[in-house]
Amino acid sequence: MSLFIESIGFGLITASVLAIAAVGFTVQFGVTDVLNLAYASVMICSAYVAYLINQLGHGQSIWLAMVVAAAFGAVVSLVLNKYIYAPFQRRGTSPVAVVIVSLGVLLIIEYLVQAFEGAANVSYTMTQGATLNFLGLTLTVVQLAIMGLSVVFMIGLHLLLRYTRFGKAMRATAADRVLARNCGIRTDRVITLACLLTGALCGVAGTVFAINTGSFGATSADLFLVLILAAVFLGGPGQPYGAMLGALVIGVVTEVSASVITADYKYVPAFVILLVVLAVRPRGLFSAGTLN
Repeated sequence: MSLFIESIGFGLITASVLAIAAVGFTVQFGVTDVLNLAYASVMICSAYVAYLINQLGHGQSIWLAMVVAAAFGAVVSLVLNKYIYAPFQRRGTSPVAVVIVSLGVLLIIEYLVQAFEGAANVSYTMTQGATLNFLGLTLTVVQLAIMGLSVVFMIGLHLLLRYTRFGKAMRATAADRVLARNCGIRTDRVITLACLLTGALCGVAGTVFAINTGSFGATSADLFLVLILAAVFLGGPGQPYGAMLGALVIGVVTEVSASVITADYKYVPAFVILLVVLAVRPRGLFSAGTLN
């Protein structure tokens, strides 16, 4: 029983990391209409940027390094959309072909990272803080900080989408780009700002993912991409609230399954959920409309 409760705690941590990544992924898809598989490689690149800041500063606070990683992720995401994906879309390339392009970008970025950093895994120089016990859960201060950070980002995104002009413009652009443009919304600017926002979330997700795993390499986020896709499609592509719920379900199921079967196969339930959702309800649980 104690192992099951511990797995719930690990699941909440995984869900927190996954929520940041999945929400950024799904909002980016909703606004740009690109299923960007290279998102995982940008996460790892951002994690490496945080690692370099951490090492150059001889143990410089990883939380400060995360800010730099977020800025890096924002810039890279904008560049990828503006100079790679958008030109293909303007030429009328099919969505499936653009997905293949994003897969190619993922591989290129991973190989570049391996060329510069090597194949060995690296770790941040940091402490996990004190260990706290609550209702049978054993969590470190850093793990609690990751959970708190995730909650703050989810609340912040909700407030942004519901109560700001930019958020409403994003929702309108995601719903119908042509109509939004005809209504006077500067959709190009909205897409640019949305890429910066979701890219920043990608950078943060990459950093907290690396913190949570303890060590990471160029391809460490490849399997995590499956969890992101499972969370996104479970909640509904383009649905940030669906991605939040999907992240919670997938995160907990993944870690609980590790306690029931074995840790080597803990990603299998995510594969199964992804396949079932695609077969039974491809629009996900929340399918009323994008960014709603």
